[in-house]
Amino acid sequence: MSKRVAIIGTRGYPSYYGGFETAVRHIAPHLADAGWDVTVYGRPGQERVDDPSLDHRVTRRTTRGLESRSLSTLTYGLTAVLDTIRRRPDVALVMNCANGYWLPLLRLAGIPTVVNVDGIEWERAKWGRLAKAVFKTGARATARFADRLVFDADAIGDYWRREFGRSGVMIPYGGTESDVLPLHPDDAHLAGRPFALVVARFVPENTVAEFLVAAERIAERHPVVIVGSTGYGGELDTAAQDLADRTPSVTWLGHVSDDDRLFALWQHAGAYFHGHSVGGTNPALVQAMHCGAPTVARDTVYNREVLAGTGVRFVQPDPGAIADAVLDLLADPVEQELLRGCVRDRARSAYTWSGVCGAYEHALEQQTRGVTVRKAAAAVS
Repeated sequence: MSKRVAIIGTRGYPSYYGGFETAVRHIAPHLADAGWDVTVYGRPGQERVDDPSLDHRVTRRTTRGLESRSLSTLTYGLTAVLDTIRRRPDVALVMNCANGYWLPLLRLAGIPTVVNVDGIEWERAKWGRLAKAVFKTGARATARFADRLVFDADAIGDYWRREFGRSGVMIPYGGTESDVLPLHPDDAHLAGRPFALVVARFVPENTVAEFLVAAERIAERHPVVIVGSTGYGGELDTAAQDLADRTPSVTWLGHVSDDDRLFALWQHAGAYFHGHSVGGTNPALVQAMHCGAPTVARDTVYNREVLAGTGVRFVQPDPGAIADAVLDLLADPVEQELLRGCVRDRARSAYTWSGVCGAYEHALEQQTRGVTVRKAAAAVS
């Protein structure tokens, strides 16, 4: 009899919204290959049902919730947990410690949990005081009620041991290796030209505002490509559009969901700026490394952990420092090629989807052992 797992806390399968969704696109089929009965919970309209990579062995269930920036995670998490309790899987993989509020319900139902805690949401500038308090209280509940914790970086694990007294297993994000792809037709004008690239959701902690200022200076010598948006409009979107409108060598693409187009941009870029500052292993950085993107990164403990030993330049979140580092790299094709090899080697050794998926399967397997024993005892009696 196959083991059954419910995956809770993402926008669905397959979805391309963020890191959790990217992980589930790999984890769910891997578990199905290993004989698991997999159910992924999602939100209406967030799944790409015509995706050719969709694995029909994975059961997709959508539940209701409030479409609110601050309440969507909690409400969709609750309805998914209630449905999970009715279906009684052997284990639940829960993404995001904000869902810690609902872990006592799963425990009362006898469903063990493996929880990916995500980053340190209560330190993100995009959240107000109430939202930060909600996230931290959810983290405390996760520390108390989760059966197994997953951290996506050693630095996140260190934080949880200090702050909440809980340890767990470190499972990072992976990336996809790809042959060198041609640039998308809309990006063909960049071929053969060293260009600067940034890929980020438009939130303050991703150093987007500072890069937009730096981009004005970079664009005096080289093309600049900006990928990302807030998703709902705002000052950063307006600033990016204004910069692109008045600067011919700046292109703002907004959100890019075409993996091949994004991979090609990373592969052909002369300098990729990674400004993420809060969180652990960032999925975009890992994928950029697999694509061999010559990188300039904001100096954080998380970026240093992921990029260890690659020789990448780390900078402070200052427009002048960012512009200096990016321009220096764009002017040095030898260093670009050196960095391409170093980041690619680091990604292949430490951040592969096969290793990530295997680690998740092992963590889930460990939590099902008690359930299997109880089921066997019940069958005998």
